Amino acid sequence: MSRPRPEPVQVVKQRRDAALSALVSSIPYSQFLGIHFDRRGDELTATMSFDEKIIGNPLLPALHGGATAAFLEITAVIGLSWSRLWEDMETGVLSLDEIEAGHMPRLPKTIDFTIDYLRSGLPRDSYARARVNRSGRRYASVHVEAWQDNRAKLFAQGTGHFLIPERKP
Repeated sequence: MSRPRPEPVQVVKQRRDAALSALVSSIPYSQFLGIHFDRRGDELTATMSFDEKIIGNPLLPALHGGATAAFLEITAVIGLSWSRLWEDMETGVLSLDEIEAGHMPRLPKTIDFTIDYLRSGLPRDSYARARVNRSGRRYASVHVEAWQDNRAKLFAQGTGHFLIPERKP
C-alpha cells in the first residue's frame, strides 16, 4: 500500500501564511493598533508596534489601558481561532483555494475577558502569546501574557472565555 506524497514545503507554508493573514485582517482594529503576528510552526507571537497614538499618559509616558486590553483580547481571539484553523488546514478540511476565496471560519465571540495590569506599558513594542487552556465544541478558555523587553517581566495578562461558533457542515 503506497502513501500519498506529502505536499511541498512551499505549498504548506503558503497555505498557513495565507490563513493567518486572512484571520488577522478579519479584525480591522488590529491594523489600526499596528498588531501583527509572527508564526513559528503552530505557535503565534503577537507584536503591537509602538506608535504615539497608543500612549494613554504622556507625562510618564505609558501605553493606554484600552490599547493594552485590545491587544490582549485580539491575541486571545486570533490564538484560539488559529488553534482551530490549524486542525482544519492539517487535516485537509480547509484548502488554499478556500482561504484565498475568503471561506474562513467565523471568529469566536467573547463571553468575558479579565485583564490584570501588572505595570505600566512603556513606549516601545509589546509582545503577547495566548495559551488555550480549554477548548470544547461550544466554549473555550484562553490565557494571554504580554511583555516588552523581558518575557519574564509581564506588564499585563488576561483570561478570556469565548463562545465557539459552530463549524460549517
